[in-house]
Amino acid sequence: MEQMDKKLSYEEAIVRAGDTLHRFPLMKIRGIPLMEHIAQNWSSIWAFRPDPSDLLISTYPKAGTTWTQEIVDLLLNNGDPDVSKRAPIPVRIPFLEIFSPPPIPSGLDLLKDMDPPRVIKTHLPIQLVPEGFWENKCKVIYVARNAKDNLVSYYHFDRMNQTQPEPGPWDGYIRKFMKGDLGWGSWYDHVKGYWKERERRNILYLFYEDMKENPRQEIIRIMKYLDLSLSDDIIDRIVQLTSFKAMKDNPMANYSFMPKPVFDQSISPFMRKGEVGDWANHFSPEQAKVFDEDYTRQMEGVDIPFRSNI
Repeated sequence: MEQMDKKLSYEEAIVRAGDTLHRFPLMKIRGIPLMEHIAQNWSSIWAFRPDPSDLLISTYPKAGTTWTQEIVDLLLNNGDPDVSKRAPIPVRIPFLEIFSPPPIPSGLDLLKDMDPPRVIKTHLPIQLVPEGFWENKCKVIYVARNAKDNLVSYYHFDRMNQTQPEPGPWDGYIRKFMKGDLGWGSWYDHVKGYWKERERRNILYLFYEDMKENPRQEIIRIMKYLDLSLSDDIIDRIVQLTSFKAMKDNPMANYSFMPKPVFDQSISPFMRKGEVGDWANHFSPEQAKVFDEDYTRQMEGVDIPFRSNI
């Protein structure tokens, strides 16, 4: 009952705050552009102290975050679909750094009301992750998506998310992405930062493309990282429950609980395509050439095995 009350209060809070929500500007924290309300509350975010049992799921925006959250929640709850539908995903797995106008609870507010072990979401680049996660040796799952598909997905998300800066025209958005002038900064620095620290900090580094190609294999990798052991039948059920179609139809995962003034899904659905290679439908040959040349320069000396097609 308590969880149901939280779900209702979260949804109602967003509706009630509707008039105060708008496209917030970006402000820089240690050189990283973050949404204004995150930057204004940075000291409390940076001071957050996780429990050693807490798990952090980190991604650059639109790299498979919600998908990974749903997989982890099902793994931790023995693949029980009813448990995973107990509340909207931001209530089940709070977004560490998110702050919105009252009465919407912040990620820190939600975490305060939860007992460890907790699962926590972040988009912060590794240098902005509160130090307590490393000091307490918390487990961290990082998911990376190839740059072009990530860019396309972020562009459509910024079109429909009425609290993020106006994306502007597609060609200009490509340039913003290359320069790192988007919320949470540079994709290049983000994926490289976690990659370089993955062994030293015991980070499970996953690729979106691997999850699409062989979801069962990657779910088992996550299960083992979490020191869990579930039967083949439960794994198969989790594969099915976290398919793109199943999640698109799941109101606790598809963000349909967000009102139109916040997420206008008539512009673009939150669960849009979930494909690998959709970038080819957006980039002109000239845009792809410019992007690829810049990508080679920015990723020089780093051998991260990204795939733009599978």
